[in-house]
Amino acid sequence: MSRSHAHHQERTSGLSIFGKDLVRRSGAHCELCDAHRVALHIYEVPPAPKLPDLNDCLMLCDLCLDQIERPKRRDNNHWRCLNHAIWSDVPVVKMLAIAMLQQVAEEEPWALALFEQVYLTDDELRWQAQITLP
Repeated sequence: MSRSHAHHQERTSGLSIFGKDLVRRSGAHCELCDAHRVALHIYEVPPAPKLPDLNDCLMLCDLCLDQIERPKRRDNNHWRCLNHAIWSDVPVVKMLAIAMLQQVAEEEPWALALFEQVYLTDDELRWQAQITLP
């Protein structure tokens, strides 16, 4: 087994301990688009800290996860759901939603208009600047 594969398995195992807490927090819904009765996956917002942290993770459906990880497949209309997610009380959800909205705003006027409504504290601005999406 290669080192990178072993590291990936170790990381995945470390994240899996958050599963129950994340399902409880999310109500078994995708934390970005609110899809329910779908498979959910733990997503760690990059850049990942050395040790897994619940506060850097959220539950995503297949569609959101695929479109985050493969931007060329992105359906910008799907991301209208960010209208709600950017106001989330869960900081990591809010930060990922704003990062995605910023990407969609490069192509969609509705997303740019929504992005212009966003207010971030200084701490949130620093966190937002560190997020690196594909």
